[in-house]
Amino acid sequence: MDPQQARYVTVWPRALDVDAMNAASRNLLGLHDFAAFCRHRVGATTIRDLQRLEWTRDGDQVTAHVTADAFCWSMVRSLVGALLAVGAGRRSPGWCAALLEASHRSSDFAAAPAHGLTLVGVDYPPDDELAARTVITRDLRRR
Repeated sequence: MDPQQARYVTVWPRALDVDAMNAASRNLLGLHDFAAFCRHRVGATTIRDLQRLEWTRDGDQVTAHVTADAFCWSMVRSLVGALLAVGAGRRSPGWCAALLEASHRSSDFAAAPAHGLTLVGVDYPPDDELAARTVITRDLRRR
C-alpha cells in the first residue's frame, strides 16, 4: 500500500470479485428495512432508502460508493463487510438480498473495519421536502 494512503485505505488480503459485489449491491438498492445490517438501538428505525451502492476498481484499489437517505448505526460497515464476503467468494450475490428479511442484526458476516471508510458529504432535501422525508426515515418495522 502507498504509505500516504495508509490512513484512508484498508488492506484486504484476498482477491475480490467486483462484478459479484456489484450484483449483490443492486439487490439492496431501494427502500428496505436494513435491520440485518444495523446495530440495535431502542426506538430507532432501520428502514432506509439505499440510493447508491456501487464498487469500482482502479488497479489494486477497490472503492465502495454508498449513498442513502440516512444510515443507521454501523450500517455502512456492515454492508461493506457483507459485500466483502461476496467478493471473496464466501457468499453468493443473492445472499445479501435474503438478509433483508431478517428482523435483527445478522451474525453471518463481520462488519468491515472502520479504518478506510470516509464520509464524503451530507446532503439534505430541499426545505419543502424535509418534513415528508423525516416521516419516511423514522418509519418503524411493522412485523
